[in-house]
Amino acid sequence: MIENLVVGLIVAGAACYAVWRWMPAAWRRGAAALFARGSARVGLLDAERAQRLQTALSKSSGCGACDSCGACASPKAGTADPRRPQEKPPTPAH
Repeated sequence: MIENLVVGLIVAGAACYAVWRWMPAAWRRGAAALFARGSARVGLLDAERAQRLQTALSKSSGCGACDSCGACASPKAGTADPRRPQEKPPTPAH
């Protein structure tokens, strides 16, 4: 019985994560504001922590449709991409 409860909680947590991850950004910001306000109203968080929670929950995760982290940007001209091995210049034939 306990095992079924634990598995159910894990599946419910994974489902909540998936819904939150793929939710449109506008919905995510609104839900984060509601969650933070509700947590502050109930007394779980003070106003400052509620604001930090709202900011953290509102952010997009991973490499989605954002350009905030710069991971998807192409490197500037003249700089080497640290993720790629450098090509050696061709050696002249004798």
